[in-house]
Amino acid sequence: MRRTIGVNTWVWTSPLHDDALIALAAKAAGMGFGAMELPVEQPGDWSPDAAADVLAEHGLAAVVIGAMGPGRNLVAAPGSEVVATQNYLVHCLGVAERVGSRVVAGPFTAATGRAWRMDADERAARYRELRASLAPVVRAAERSGIRLAIEPLNRYETSLVNTVEQALEALGPLLGPGLGLALDSYHLNIEEKRVGDAIRAAGEHLVHVQVCGNDRGAVGDDHMDWRAFLDALDDAGYEGPLGLESFTGENATIAVAASVWRPLAASQDELAERSIRYLTALQDERELS
Repeated sequence: MRRTIGVNTWVWTSPLHDDALIALAAKAAGMGFGAMELPVEQPGDWSPDAAADVLAEHGLAAVVIGAMGPGRNLVAAPGSEVVATQNYLVHCLGVAERVGSRVVAGPFTAATGRAWRMDADERAARYRELRASLAPVVRAAERSGIRLAIEPLNRYETSLVNTVEQALEALGPLLGPGLGLALDSYHLNIEEKRVGDAIRAAGEHLVHVQVCGNDRGAVGDDHMDWRAFLDALDDAGYEGPLGLESFTGENATIAVAASVWRPLAASQDELAERSIRYLTALQDERELS
């Protein structure tokens, strides 16, 4: 199965703005990418209508990505904070409708970087709370024909949902037309004993996939078995794009949030180009084999 290869604007900039998107869309299309991941860090940072026009001009599909910054929480938080987070996610659904994305993906549980110890009883209670907080957003997603995709994060970025198994446990009753899972090779590499088995366990619930090298750098010159990774996606029936997600260290906020303490490539352009060259060649090889 051949998949579209996309790229997140976080590879180059944060936060995204209209002028930056004009330049980045042209750059990404020139490199051969077929989709762009568009992060909604703050509502109003960029115009969905303008973005739709820019992406259409370059033949790029859109995938909307949410960001759980400080104060965005669906559990263990004041009611006003939960409501504000729900409203933010509904806003992201509206953005997705306007840019033509069928997915809104992100770690929609608690603020990224927020972690605490939980015993089994508290974890079960937090999962119930998460389902209750998500339920109205999932209903809104179903009405709009868009699917939320919740991403498990590694243990250093959250203590709520780190693995596919935990995600299935936490979200089980809500999984369906309005809710699925987003998997990121970086987090899978840290948390899953067998990456392929985790992908297969996600199965029909797998909505979006992000990729990068195991060091958050380029795909292909790292220790991940990318052929086996793609084989597992085939087994899971995933037909969506592969979204390259890495981060520029030039923005202090995003560098700290993503722990980018050193350059991951000679340039961000090189990181993107190496990744798409490798993934394109690998898909070519798999078609011939």
